[in-house]
Amino acid sequence: MLLTRKNSGSAGSNPSGMVNSLVRGLEAQSRRAIPTMDRRLFLRRSGLGLGAGLAASQLSLVQKKAHAADAAPAAGGAKKVEVKRTICGHCSVGCAVDAVVENGVWVRQEPVFDSPINLGAHCAKGAALREHGHGEHRLRTPMKLVGGKYQKISWDQALNEISAKMLELKKQSGPDSVFVVGSSKHNNEQAYLLRKWVSLWGSNNCDHQARICHSTTVAGVANTWGYGAMTNSYNDMRNARAAMYIGSNAAEAHPVSMLHMLHAKETGCKMIVVDPRFTRTAAKADDYVRIRSGSDIPFVFGLVYHIFKNGWEDKKYIHDRVYGMDKVRDEIMTKWTPDKVEEACGVDEATCYKVAKTLADNRPSTIVWCMGQTQHTTGNAVVRASCILQLALGNVGVSGGGTNIFRGHDNVQGATDVGPNPDSLPGYYGLSEGAWKHFAKIWDLDFEWIKKQYAPGMMTKPGMTVSRWIDGVLEKNELIDQDSNLRGMFFWGHAPNSQTRGLEMKKAMDKLDLLVVVDPFPSATAAMAAMPGKDEDKNPNRAVYLLPACTQFETSGSCTASNRSIQWREKVIEPLWESRTDHMIMVQLAQKLGFDKELVKTYKMVPGKGGMMEPETESILREINKALWTIGYTGQSPERLKAHMRNMNVFDVKTLKAKGGIDKETGYKLDGDFFGLPWPCYGTPELKHPGSPNLYDTSKHVMEGGGNFRANFGVEREGVSLLAEDGSHSKGAEITTGYPEFDHLLLKKLGWWNDLTEAEQKLAEGKNWKTDLSGGIQRVAMAHGCHPFGNAKARAVVWNFPDPIPQHREPLYSTRPDLVAKYPTHEDKKAFWRLPTLYKSVQEKNADIGKTFPLIMSSGRLVEYEGGGEETRANPWLAELQQHMFVEINPAAANDRGIRNGEDVWVTTPTGAKITVKAMVTERVDRSTVWMPFHFSGRWQGADMLAYYPEGAAPLVRGEAVNTATTYGYDSVTMMQETKTTVCQVERARA
Repeated sequence: MLLTRKNSGSAGSNPSGMVNSLVRGLEAQSRRAIPTMDRRLFLRRSGLGLGAGLAASQLSLVQKKAHAADAAPAAGGAKKVEVKRTICGHCSVGCAVDAVVENGVWVRQEPVFDSPINLGAHCAKGAALREHGHGEHRLRTPMKLVGGKYQKISWDQALNEISAKMLELKKQSGPDSVFVVGSSKHNNEQAYLLRKWVSLWGSNNCDHQARICHSTTVAGVANTWGYGAMTNSYNDMRNARAAMYIGSNAAEAHPVSMLHMLHAKETGCKMIVVDPRFTRTAAKADDYVRIRSGSDIPFVFGLVYHIFKNGWEDKKYIHDRVYGMDKVRDEIMTKWTPDKVEEACGVDEATCYKVAKTLADNRPSTIVWCMGQTQHTTGNAVVRASCILQLALGNVGVSGGGTNIFRGHDNVQGATDVGPNPDSLPGYYGLSEGAWKHFAKIWDLDFEWIKKQYAPGMMTKPGMTVSRWIDGVLEKNELIDQDSNLRGMFFWGHAPNSQTRGLEMKKAMDKLDLLVVVDPFPSATAAMAAMPGKDEDKNPNRAVYLLPACTQFETSGSCTASNRSIQWREKVIEPLWESRTDHMIMVQLAQKLGFDKELVKTYKMVPGKGGMMEPETESILREINKALWTIGYTGQSPERLKAHMRNMNVFDVKTLKAKGGIDKETGYKLDGDFFGLPWPCYGTPELKHPGSPNLYDTSKHVMEGGGNFRANFGVEREGVSLLAEDGSHSKGAEITTGYPEFDHLLLKKLGWWNDLTEAEQKLAEGKNWKTDLSGGIQRVAMAHGCHPFGNAKARAVVWNFPDPIPQHREPLYSTRPDLVAKYPTHEDKKAFWRLPTLYKSVQEKNADIGKTFPLIMSSGRLVEYEGGGEETRANPWLAELQQHMFVEINPAAANDRGIRNGEDVWVTTPTGAKITVKAMVTERVDRSTVWMPFHFSGRWQGADMLAYYPEGAAPLVRGEAVNTATTYGYDSVTMMQETKTTVCQVERARA
């Protein structure tokens, strides 16, 4: 099925005008020689000029690789040209792409101009997606590390040996001895299936990238007002009158999102950027504010101070919809006076006043944050401070306001919602026995059978986190809150260089009994594992395997953008080389491990690569629809999502709302739907909830995407009601005051029980809105205009967190001993996510670390690369644009060290690591700060790791990983790593 509009007839027999044009362009180019493109020509053609044609170098490469895609010419030698609609696989904006496929070969691409999200725009990464069509540097076959070199093996051998080793480890040390790192690159269906897979194996030791990018956001925001996600959307920022980016460099990390912000600026929106570094985003701002890295709370509370002092807070909003703001106000007015703010973050009173006034005078105003706020030992508190700012201004639950949290990867939001989290089953149901029984029903499995797969007492205990798997291997066994240390590791679409403490990670890898990499690219894991380590760390019995997985362009499935909109990808091409889909690999391993029948019991199986069977992705999505009532993943059926993809043109750019429109293929009426049915999309698909574009918006009826804050924390606290005040409710609600979440008892008390059908009553008895599989409780609540999750106040005071009111605490490695004394970190924890976790002992030991390592070291993104960078640095078009790992250093700091621009330098840190990079001497950073991108790997403390990659699969550009040198430090709620604030020294590298 094609998701683009076309003339009658098949794409092969009667291609559209656009496809005919593309075909003519290809034919014309194949008849003439074109010189290799230089950078300027590439940029012109990969941006606005994609329609102009392919260079001969590209075309010949595609022709050579036709066999790799198992493509065959159409009958009679005629060309079969199809257009497949997909979604970019890089950041979380969700840009749509039309891939042109000729005889099974991906020959070109076009940005989708009808997409309300990207409007035909691309960044450099998106423009280079077609490189997936031939995968020159892909992992092509299963491989095994033998004698320090990777050797090709068969799939049968790989699956047999891996499963045998897993079963051996399970028998010797229990199921918790194996840790599985999933992927934010998996589609929703694969992420969900992986959590199910790990559960049936018998462990909660699983995680994915969200842990180290936005786990503090999810925890902080969810505990403030109900859901841990972006409240509004990229598009809705067009409605903002002011916007503050703090810890977000969207111009490089989320480039296409900037088109919406720039449109807002054209209509008068004031743009403020707050960052330790003058970024490309700052270059577009009306005002730039430089803060000391890690001092976000003093700055944000400095703004709140002026808001309260001048009476700019929204008093009625706070009275009606916020709990605990009086306590927060009292503390801020006492503790964060302008002199204390300037001492902690370096921003003077006049600047704080100006920013606060800009936000207050230009409401609705929005705030954007990314990893600059989250990646700290205080990340959860930083996030909540930003929430408090928006609550004080009354900016949450309004169009143009909200907290616009830009997620990193294309499906990191979806993987967080439905995937392999160590502390929850899909949908944030948690790990209670009740949650397990809910999923036992969904999976049609016996609860007691699932329980028996786990070690005693471990089924309801959160697992370790990906940020700490190193310590799961290296920590003393008696200090770990599980029977065995970790002995086996799966890197299932995860980059190790995105994690801190690289030296210790190498040691942990060497000590493992089993290491499995499942990835389209070998990733830095493969090279790190093959690189010789210290003799005392070597495990002679270790087995290392590489399994080639497909990219998301070689399968179909859904992905969730940062704004919670869900989009469906068509499969563009067949799996390249010997790669298999991730869900096929899960099933085939489950067959060997003995739980395949349980894993796929509820799915339709279809032929995949080579005729081998795999679950139909639509079937998995329907199970997600059946299960995840908590966050409203129930209304987005495959059919509704596909209709949206076929009819992008009917959705308004500012509101994302469909204006009319009938899907020609199904007759589905799109009118009133919000694009991608952003969750929560409550009830069954038949109920036709339109999705929720802006969370907690009381100006809309719940059946028009409206809502209010969630009643998730009880109904009162210390005698004070936690429910919304009288008169505060979503539009049209029959209950015009606060109310708790809906369950069978509340329906009966209200006299609404008989609104359920007889069949619904049977299923809803004893249930609540999250566990009623009929959907009847949700349906009836919304029919009366009420929100299924209740109507409560947001929490300015989160009593279940280490700091109920956010506190500034200095980083574990700080260059300011005077501030360490005033704002010390937390006490050490003996057992936290199964591991001892150090805070104060590390900070006190390193109180004077600034004397040896006087520079604050931070890291971030480049527009050319994504994540760990292994995939994008293997793309020739992107590799050409950014060829060297570098460190940005201020001219004064460089001059003091005798360093000139472009010279090689050594960066050293307290870990003992020493990495060599190019010096970029620039005023972007101040004298006390250096900055490095985190996308590089392939060099290790000065040495090239090329020899340790599988032959032909090394990235084109290799460089030192900043995280080889980063230090210890983890958030006190989620175990987020502290990468944005550590210390280093920089010195010139001598020849």
